Amino acid sequence: MKFAYLIEPPFNYREPDGSVAGCDVELARYVFSEIGVDGFEPVETEFAELLPGVSDGRWRMTTGLFATDERRLIAAFSRPIWALPDGLLVAEGNPFKLSGYRSVAENPRCVLAVIRDQFQHRSAVAFGVPENRIMIFETYREAANAVRHGQAGAYASVARAHTGFMEQNPAWQLEVVAVPPGEKKPAFGSFAFSKTDDDFRVSVDKVLDRYLGSTEHRAMMAGYGFSAQEIDLLTT
Repeated sequence: MKFAYLIEPPFNYREPDGSVAGCDVELARYVFSEIGVDGFEPVETEFAELLPGVSDGRWRMTTGLFATDERRLIAAFSRPIWALPDGLLVAEGNPFKLSGYRSVAENPRCVLAVIRDQFQHRSAVAFGVPENRIMIFETYREAANAVRHGQAGAYASVARAHTGFMEQNPAWQLEVVAVPPGEKKPAFGSFAFSKTDDDFRVSVDKVLDRYLGSTEHRAMMAGYGFSAQEIDLLTT
């Protein structure tokens, strides 16, 4: 049973011994175990391959994604498994004095890094960041490296991913600027499935309905830096 993931702490990452950890992969392991699925196999891929891979059967379920209307045309989604605000990864000291997408758009010297096909690219364009100041990358580490070496002034993703990456790479001298809720509200992420795999999706949702918000789930997510308030967004 294959589960597709990205290297994006704290959702998914590799431990020094090569094992895969993170809140998404841990939740997926729990769900598969509860359903009675044997042979859980995490498969690392790039963001652009997640939905094509689930559609053509390369894997059964993906790491959490924002369930946009466009993505629902090609994949089915579970109930939300996290709710997160966007954030900008910037060099330590925030040299461009950024406060959100609008501040990037208003600074003609600031280049923004994004991951191909991630929703933050569209958000940046919607707030007026011109395409000629947007650099597109395939992986988190590539985009973060562009900020580290001054090729980009910021990298737009979810703030929690930035926090997780900085904890694992303190020598990179980066910090995160949270996009304020008045500019963009937190978005919900869900596991993705093939649209033809509805029985499996329903089985996953039944486990999630029981587990999300439980004492055990809260303790697991707290270990990855999630607050009680962030978990409450899933249960109200």
